[in-house]
Amino acid sequence: MVQSVSPALARRVALAAQGFGSRPANATPGIRQLGTMVDRLGLLQIDSVNVFERSHYMPAFSRFGAYDKAQLDRLTSGTAPRLTEYWAHEASYLPLEAWPLFRWRMQAFRDRSARATDDWSHGNRPMLDWLLAELAANGPMRASDVEHDANKRSGPWWGWSDVKTGLETLFRWGDVAAAGRTRFERVYGLPEQVYPAALLDRTVSRTDAHRELVSRSARSHGIGTAKDFADYYRLKTPPTLAAIRDLEDSGELLPVEVPGWGKNNTPGPAWLHRDARLPRRMDAATILSPFDPVVWERARALRLYNFHYRIEIYTPEPKRIFGYYSLPILLGDTIVGRVDLKNDRQNSVLRVQSAWLEPGAPADTAARLAPVLRAAALWQGLGEIHVATKGTLAPALEVELR
Repeated sequence: MVQSVSPALARRVALAAQGFGSRPANATPGIRQLGTMVDRLGLLQIDSVNVFERSHYMPAFSRFGAYDKAQLDRLTSGTAPRLTEYWAHEASYLPLEAWPLFRWRMQAFRDRSARATDDWSHGNRPMLDWLLAELAANGPMRASDVEHDANKRSGPWWGWSDVKTGLETLFRWGDVAAAGRTRFERVYGLPEQVYPAALLDRTVSRTDAHRELVSRSARSHGIGTAKDFADYYRLKTPPTLAAIRDLEDSGELLPVEVPGWGKNNTPGPAWLHRDARLPRRMDAATILSPFDPVVWERARALRLYNFHYRIEIYTPEPKRIFGYYSLPILLGDTIVGRVDLKNDRQNSVLRVQSAWLEPGAPADTAARLAPVLRAAALWQGLGEIHVATKGTLAPALEVELR
């Protein structure tokens, strides 16, 4: 008989798998704790938006509170980085040893380019060969190190030159690798310049890679549906289901049902990872990046937390409801609101541009959120917090922070 897991327990399992509820008391995380967190999450999504803080720095703050970002930088750069970059969920940092698990994706990108007769690479093979020769001769470089006056930028949004387009094409194909970042600009190098020989020599079949990625996804979820597990690393449904069957046969995944997770609010099929913690309570109090794994799959956020979330960065300002960069507020095991934050670095102010309550949010939401925002301001080196009047949570929050 398939075990039934209550929605409340499913929420707690999911948050525990994401590293909530195990924060050490009065301890500032160092490189070891941050490395363990990335291993638990499997990846950190990278995004260029810096209105409050870059997305890859946020999950550690959400789980530990204020910490030294330089410690996380040590994992991504230096002489022996423990993290690398590739297209995992989106552009992401991931553990170095996971890089070979995506060789099938690199080949898929290459095959797609070969099939598409209008692909940029067909008319620019000399540029690609020249870029590889430049890296071979000079070592890892940024696109801006390679560009010269003959490279003309085009396009009103990204404005990528042919050099940048070529390097990104080679990066997707696996012909070049990420060798860290300088002022957030990716540094590109040949794989043999970046990775140890043992990693380069490791081969993983497509089937084995999918099984391992689904295993990692399930461990990071704690509990989830096939769609959840597939989305974490952007996998297709058929290989995900095949991997789930293998992992179920081996006892790593346990089939369960969760009331309300099926169609028309019926019990729905899901899988529980055998190592998942089953907490009796969860007492989180934090804010989440829009690119945190807790909320990045919007259907899962709705199913688990009854939280309908859409980031409004790309929404024209007159049509925005909650704000340009609204961060979900997690209290206990529930998302209870959202707060639109801006880091006003010039004036040393954390600006709360709007703050909103979700239906049923607890009466002490503002009181519990206030110390989180004070910690966020301190973490960012800001002297003041200013709360605008917009939003159902704003008046009470302004009182708490006054």
